[in-house]
Amino acid sequence: MNQPPSTAAQIIISIIPIVGIVMGAVVVFFYLLWSHKRKMLLIQTSHYTRPEFDLSSFSLLAGLLLTSVGLALTIFLAIALGVNFGLLGGVIPLALGVGLLLYYTINRFDRKP
Repeated sequence: MNQPPSTAAQIIISIIPIVGIVMGAVVVFFYLLWSHKRKMLLIQTSHYTRPEFDLSSFSLLAGLLLTSVGLALTIFLAIALGVNFGLLGGVIPLALGVGLLLYYTINRFDRKP
């Protein structure tokens, strides 16, 4: 009794991701365009202040998140699949997180009071 999906249903299902990607690209394009125009207007009126970016706090947050996600994925994939190339899906974010935490630690001790 299982009938294969009709041709129209297959076409509609294949078009949905394409439409989603195009709509996402349009949203990102207009966000970048309007953000640029806003910054240019603020610069022309001398009201623009450059935003501060705290690299140390970002590296700590990203390092903690990547380390925790990488550790959870590594443990799960090691239990589910054993030791094989699929384990890289957890080891790579774990290594990136540890690297960011090391950067934060080194940067914290190198700062001059």
